Amino acid sequence: MTEKEYEKVFLDKIDSETKIEPRDWMPEKYRKNLVRQIGQHAHSEIVGMHPEANWLTRAPSLKRKAILMAKIQDEAGHGLYLYCAAETLGVDRQDMIDAMLEGKMKYASIFNYPTLSWADVGTVGWLVDGAAIVNQVALQRTSYGPYSRGMVRICKEESFHQRQGYELLMEMMKGTEEQREMVQDSVNRWWWPALMMFGPNDTDSPHSAQSMAWKIKRFSNDELRQKFVDNSVRQFEYLGVSIPDPDLKWNEERGHYDFGEINWDEFYQVISGHGPCNRQRIEQRRRAQEDGAWVVEAAEAFAAKQSAKAA
Repeated sequence: MTEKEYEKVFLDKIDSETKIEPRDWMPEKYRKNLVRQIGQHAHSEIVGMHPEANWLTRAPSLKRKAILMAKIQDEAGHGLYLYCAAETLGVDRQDMIDAMLEGKMKYASIFNYPTLSWADVGTVGWLVDGAAIVNQVALQRTSYGPYSRGMVRICKEESFHQRQGYELLMEMMKGTEEQREMVQDSVNRWWWPALMMFGPNDTDSPHSAQSMAWKIKRFSNDELRQKFVDNSVRQFEYLGVSIPDPDLKWNEERGHYDFGEINWDEFYQVISGHGPCNRQRIEQRRRAQEDGAWVVEAAEAFAAKQSAKAA
């Protein structure tokens, strides 16, 4: 078959909602687009453990500590699923990790913000994981099979993460005035970075159009962001917390909430490596690589020993 014939078969599969599998022919740009997106997603799950781990030894009760530990372990597992999915595209996991440490691959900008209070643990679970769910539910229908199947399990666990975060904040809102103020302060700091999680506006996103044409993405950045805002308003009302946006209002004509302008200068500053915690996060991941090197070496030595026995 010629390359044009292979491409026709590929596009027919996309149009017919047939998953693209690792051994199928695919355009090189499709493969690279997937490596970029899945790799960044995997990095985000791993780096995302650090803001919450900041409070692991300071959780207010054994129950809260156990819940938080389980959530962090889930995030590590999500990173593993996604690295495995990326490896089916012919890339090496360590190469992707090295690229992140060298600033050549990104991760979600939201994880470059600090968790300053215990309420932040709940807000990260509710808003940050809630924003992730809006995006990831759609990714269950992505065109690449391994990525799609991995997202099914990830979404189930992320739903638990969002509920536990909201429940944590509900308990705090039943507490003292100081606790309620802590929740409001936390929400004030995380709301806008949560909206930034969906990426730049569609007109400024270099990858969105092609990703949607190949059905890697099912909805645009702006569509997903709008859905998140619409979903969040009632949750804020029930919680008894104000959304820190004076421009938020229902638009009857659009059937959606209008909201204020995002500070895109801040967004680009953070993703370019100049956020509050960028250097700290990269250093934490670099140190984890160095401290865990002996585990990798031991596993490789054991694997070589088993292979020698089988030979």
